[in-house]
Amino acid sequence: MSDFRNISRRMMLAAGAGALLPLQANAQAAFPTKPIKLVVPFTPGGSNDILSRMVGAKLSTRLGHAVVIENKGGGGGTLGTDFVAKSPADGYTLLFASTSVTTNAASGKKLPYDLFKDLQPIGLLGATPFVIVVGNQVKANTLSEFIALARANPKAVNYGTAGIGGINHLGTELFASAAKIEMTHVPYKGIGHAFTDLMGGSLQMTLPTLASVLPHIRGGKMRALAITSAARSPLAPEIPTASEAGLPDFQLEAWYGLLGPANMPAAVVSKLNTELNWALTQPDVKEAMAREAATTTPGAPEQFTNLMKSEVNRWSKLITEKNIQID
Repeated sequence: MSDFRNISRRMMLAAGAGALLPLQANAQAAFPTKPIKLVVPFTPGGSNDILSRMVGAKLSTRLGHAVVIENKGGGGGTLGTDFVAKSPADGYTLLFASTSVTTNAASGKKLPYDLFKDLQPIGLLGATPFVIVVGNQVKANTLSEFIALARANPKAVNYGTAGIGGINHLGTELFASAAKIEMTHVPYKGIGHAFTDLMGGSLQMTLPTLASVLPHIRGGKMRALAITSAARSPLAPEIPTASEAGLPDFQLEAWYGLLGPANMPAAVVSKLNTELNWALTQPDVKEAMAREAATTTPGAPEQFTNLMKSEVNRWSKLITEKNIQID
């Protein structure tokens, strides 16, 4: 009799657990039930802000609840990233991430979060190339000529960036390493200040994203020598790639993606990834990305994780090899 009672009890427990499964599935399927906060870890106005609002509007339509953009600038992106890392892992607070999360992780600075332990990749949006530009006073019309000029005059070329340890800085040092040249770094508090000095003649070179500098190039205020993507950009097809211009296999792009706090429910991550990938197939989203010189790259969270790991390794190696000091 006791065996029968034990078997009956196990069957009742199993039946009860089975009854809960549809409820759990329905709860996950119902996500979201309220607005989602999408944190941009930079001040308004830049590419991160523009693209986040475009993607947020698309996700709002698909998810049935508003995706509210909140700018939390500071610390080169670390303040907003930390805010998301310490938020509840329920899918209602997300991060619009960019290359800066990997350069920050590789910098050696003590961060209040761990990129791979405290954050969950959801999916990539896309990537945009940089462009090697020089001032009009520089006596080089091609990338090969510029490299020859810099080799002949070590450290005489001044290059400007948006700050120490940022992607403009590390990217230019990566370029210098590939080209076997030495230049002098002049950091600013924003890339716009570097543009002013490049046009004024006190700087000779800078490495901004294509979209940020194209008006100056088209206006004849500076010269583009090469773009750092694998292929020419439809936004400026006249600019050769670095490989075409004399620096084989040199590629560098800034990417954008969505992260959330670690330990989010797998079903929530999957749903957000699915809707993000759908948004990236829409013609108006592709057009908006193209205006920022970016191409869409839908994919799985695992692909995003692999990209971030390879980027951290890349920047860590560069920082160590060139003994770059980042405060």
